[in-house]
Amino acid sequence: MTTLAFVGDLPLVRPGITLVQLHDELWRVTRPQGDVLGYIEQFRVRDGLRFRAKRFMPHQRRFLVMGEFWSMDDAIECFRTS
Repeated sequence: MTTLAFVGDLPLVRPGITLVQLHDELWRVTRPQGDVLGYIEQFRVRDGLRFRAKRFMPHQRRFLVMGEFWSMDDAIECFRTS
């Protein structure tokens, strides 16, 4: 499991995407050019932390929940593969 470490407002960069932490439990996912792909929300459940990936659908002006994951890496990966 990867632990994400942000220094101030510096983004986390992965091949093909950039994540910017908006607050303790929310990251914006963008392409390197700046197009918003969606968001990853962190939330607590009885068994620990979960990560919900939500794809932004600009033409429909809504979000599509892509899944809930036990690791941030898995939530990030669904943006890289779709």
